[in-house]
Amino acid sequence: MRRRVRTAFLFALLVVLLFTFVSVYFARNSITKKHVLNSTSDLRTRSKDPSFPNLVIRDDREKLGGQLRTRPVSSIGNLVSTVAILFPDWEVFVIVSPEAALPSTDSGDAEYKCMFENGAKSPAIFSGVLASTNRSTFKCVFPNSLHSHRPFIQPTLIRSWETDVSPGNKQVSPELIRWTTIAYESLSTENDVVLFVKGINRQLSNKPPSEFNCVFGDDGEENAAVRTAVTSSNQEVFRCHHPNLTAAVTSERIKISLEIVPKNTVVPSVAYYTPRRRTLARQEPKSLLCACTMVYNVAKFLREWVMYHSRIGVEKFILYDNGSDDELAKVVDELNQEGFNVTTLFWIWPKTQEAGFSHAALYVNQSCTWMMYVDVDEFVFSPTWQSPSSSKLLTSLLPISDRSIGQLQIRCNEFGPSNQTSHPVEGVTQGYTCRRKVDERHKSIVLLDAVNSSLENAIHHFEVKKSFYRSILVSTEDVVVNHYKYQAWSEFRTKFRRRVSAYVVDWTQALNPTSKDRTPGLGFEPIEPEGWAKKFCEVRDDRLKLLTQDWFGSNTSHGLLVMNEDFWGFSYCSGLSFCFECDDVRQVTYIDAEAAMESPEPLEDFLGEVWSFCNLSR
Repeated sequence: MRRRVRTAFLFALLVVLLFTFVSVYFARNSITKKHVLNSTSDLRTRSKDPSFPNLVIRDDREKLGGQLRTRPVSSIGNLVSTVAILFPDWEVFVIVSPEAALPSTDSGDAEYKCMFENGAKSPAIFSGVLASTNRSTFKCVFPNSLHSHRPFIQPTLIRSWETDVSPGNKQVSPELIRWTTIAYESLSTENDVVLFVKGINRQLSNKPPSEFNCVFGDDGEENAAVRTAVTSSNQEVFRCHHPNLTAAVTSERIKISLEIVPKNTVVPSVAYYTPRRRTLARQEPKSLLCACTMVYNVAKFLREWVMYHSRIGVEKFILYDNGSDDELAKVVDELNQEGFNVTTLFWIWPKTQEAGFSHAALYVNQSCTWMMYVDVDEFVFSPTWQSPSSSKLLTSLLPISDRSIGQLQIRCNEFGPSNQTSHPVEGVTQGYTCRRKVDERHKSIVLLDAVNSSLENAIHHFEVKKSFYRSILVSTEDVVVNHYKYQAWSEFRTKFRRRVSAYVVDWTQALNPTSKDRTPGLGFEPIEPEGWAKKFCEVRDDRLKLLTQDWFGSNTSHGLLVMNEDFWGFSYCSGLSFCFECDDVRQVTYIDAEAAMESPEPLEDFLGEVWSFCNLSR
């Protein structure tokens, strides 16, 4: 009997130890919703205390265990005022106060690190400047050594050469703001204020506006904040009235946040209110048709996309940059110097595609009449188009004469890897020519004045004002979107990084496996499936390939097609088993057409006509 009792006791003890181990393990790597609410319920802003700039958020529950939690600060004294947000994947996003005088990027003092409460440091990489508030931003990695600590404390931004820490140089540290619940952006129109807030509404489940107020100013002191009623609550977009500001609000930069009335809670915020209208200034005539998309590291694709759509009628391009770290800025600058109209808006916020498109619908309303929402791997094409090209090809499809139509919805043909094993040097329209048979989804061209005031949108199409406008689905015989979705694996695998839609599950999560956003037959890890290069090939479709060759190419008498260098940034030749490219010294360089690799050997004795053609093309 005693042996049984002893065995049962030992078994129970083993179970308790195992449960404790598992709980501690997952606690190190989890960020729970409960903790988010508990850690932000009492957050307030402080605008009049000079030791806490407007961008710093204070927690009224700073006393932890009877003592103030403090962190060491560089003894050099060059503390940079910041506020920090914990993004997904343990990425810390640091926003610098406008008062902070940062060295230029050309200076040797421009490198920074994030220093955390336990002394751990990680490099702070410059991300960009928030357009709405002109604030510099950095990213750093939250150290593994702090994953199990609670609460998460905001890091200090220090210069990389600062290493000494003075015990007497400390400041009270606020908690790290969680990205799961935060007011992150604001935009003012002539009639109201639009606030973008994460973590309140859910897909197909929007809370009533009566549950919220917009809060302007410092809510941490009596009579220091002004509240106005929220008039619309949809997705991450909340609209409210402009405040009637009084002498109580004295700050030049007025923080704006969202109050959850039933919970008597103010959502933490990094957004600021400006009374003036923040739309793209009308410094030029209003365009009939613009294109908008959210981008991440698309520098190698952008030129082809801009030049093609500009040729068929798009006048302006608005790019919401979701944190690119490639040569996007350089390519955009080159395109603008060449006469194209490309505007980039730094939009770092993760999984906010719908909110970004809502922002664009207001931000460029005074600059664009119709807006086309398509991605950089999508090309609008009509089977009826022939040579020569015309800037009226796309605009001729707009229902200008029928004022009841507020949105065109265009079906998509999804192209597969087309036996490509790397990014086709000749461009996506030339390299991907095999697609799925059945069209999927649709993208839109919307009249911005027809967009519903809720700004609700999903998968590149908007809700329109149904009392005045309607949407129509256009026949694929008239126009279609060539969506080069399933590209060579080296390009496609980047989609595992993070899906940009707020309501689409990241592919690394084993949830909603039947979603149309997912790839058939693909698992939850970026591992190349067997035979990937030949997948999704049911219909050979080279119509757009041939059309762009006709528009942007030139032929020699030897049957050699040379694509316009401006179109892809280099001369591309096809028609023979090898191609030729002109370089700056007017030589002809051998190109292996299959491998798309340059040989260093100049072919000075090759056909004189080809040589002459190269000289003339430069």
